[in-house]
Amino acid sequence: MSLHLSDVTLTYPDGESRLTALDRVGLDVPAGSVTAVIGPSGSGKSSLLAVAATLITPDSGRVVVDGTDTTGEDRAALTELRRNKIGIVFQQPNLLASLSAVEQLQVMAHLDGTPPRQARARARELLDAVGLADKTANRPGRLSGGQQQRVNIARALMNEPAVLLVDEPTSALDHERGAAVIDLLTAITHRKATATLLVTHDRSHLDGVDAVHEVVDGRIRQPV
Repeated sequence: MSLHLSDVTLTYPDGESRLTALDRVGLDVPAGSVTAVIGPSGSGKSSLLAVAATLITPDSGRVVVDGTDTTGEDRAALTELRRNKIGIVFQQPNLLASLSAVEQLQVMAHLDGTPPRQARARARELLDAVGLADKTANRPGRLSGGQQQRVNIARALMNEPAVLLVDEPTSALDHERGAAVIDLLTAITHRKATATLLVTHDRSHLDGVDAVHEVVDGRIRQPV
């Protein structure tokens, strides 16, 4: 399994007590598959994604990313793990207005020390893979909402992650563009053999994913 969560519990301070966000959660996401986790706001989806991304350390349980057990790892080791093995597709693309589509991706490679020519070639390859080969020079103002989300997905793939974490990718899109983005994520996952965890409150585009689970009050229900 490229992403494995075992008996994960996460709590937050809540006055004199603690609020349970995740309650003994277990989840496996195999390489080359998309696992969707659905649930309403406040159900624990965002907490689950943050724990899987190693951005939050749970109170207890294990998070294993591409064979690496993150339990007890220090901040520097977790930062390195995220840089090398985890890609995150944020809910909002948050693209830099002054940069073209290809430059948005190149920035990610620059942070990792990839040579500029190699980074540009990979950025163009990924933009082609998400259907934007003819939009590489376009800045965000000349891209539709769906196209911006595709750049967002391509950017998350720049470090060739083993695990891809996707946060509500269709929330700002209409039905047709939302369906196209989910189809794209599924195709990219199968082609790149990533382990993709997708959290969403929208059930309408999930026919093509490999597994669907529901989180309720911090607990994962059986696949739905």
